[in-house]
Amino acid sequence: MNAKTITQIIESSQGSLSCELFPPKAGQPLDDAFAVVEATAKLKPAFISITNGASGSTGSHTVEVAEATQRCGIPALAHLVCMGNSRADIDDTLGRLEKAGIRNVLALRGDVPPGGVQTGDFRYANQLMCHIEARGGFCVGGACYPEAHPEAPSIDSDLDALKRKADSGCAFLTTQMFFDNSVLYSFASRLLKKGVTIPVLPAIMPVTNVKQFGRIVKLSGTSIPPRLRVILDKFQDNPEAMLQAGIAYATWQILDLVANGITHVHLYAMNRPDIAGRIMANLSELFPCA
Repeated sequence: MNAKTITQIIESSQGSLSCELFPPKAGQPLDDAFAVVEATAKLKPAFISITNGASGSTGSHTVEVAEATQRCGIPALAHLVCMGNSRADIDDTLGRLEKAGIRNVLALRGDVPPGGVQTGDFRYANQLMCHIEARGGFCVGGACYPEAHPEAPSIDSDLDALKRKADSGCAFLTTQMFFDNSVLYSFASRLLKKGVTIPVLPAIMPVTNVKQFGRIVKLSGTSIPPRLRVILDKFQDNPEAMLQAGIAYATWQILDLVANGITHVHLYAMNRPDIAGRIMANLSELFPCA
């Protein structure tokens, strides 16, 4: 398969919806993951992003799930982390991706393990981006936090870090989850003022499991707007109602983004193609390919 790069997808389409999946940890079976890929591919997302666990804990499976994605005819975006990886490890993974025809990589620092000791030959994502860009053959993306990275000393310093990514060969950015669209609009404006003009793909996470959501928010530092907090309080003890409400809220977020001129949106599918499918069905006239 001659897979498109993410920049080609953005440039060639009037609008697109993509999805993100996570592979099992290293050593665990892949059958269920492949089934999730097949079911998600049937939804015809523009591409499927495959995560890499903290400190590269799913690294090997990331490549395998990305390969399965492209066998299903969908371009894959493979995550690659600095943490825990030597230069040789990175080059080995890039070689495997290249051999499989995977042309898209999301370069990340990765989570610092407990104790705060960072390992690996690359300390920051922009250093990894420079390495991949010098090697050639890949469309390199990066991550961004609309509310600033939790470890950033200030919003401005975080924007400076994103500028370094853009200057290091980063071709596009994918956001961390956010639940207040005004946060995204403000972030996009500040980014432009900083001189960062590469595409930003806003990523939406449907809130369907309150306990899981609470853990994720605690780790990411993402704020919860009042309108979502009311929904959580109302439906947290009714799983089916919370599922329906979460799908409705995610649909509304995407509708608002599109109404405000944002045409390329990423969906944190959480390995639930059934939920992704319901959201994409709600948006079928906005994104005809969905």
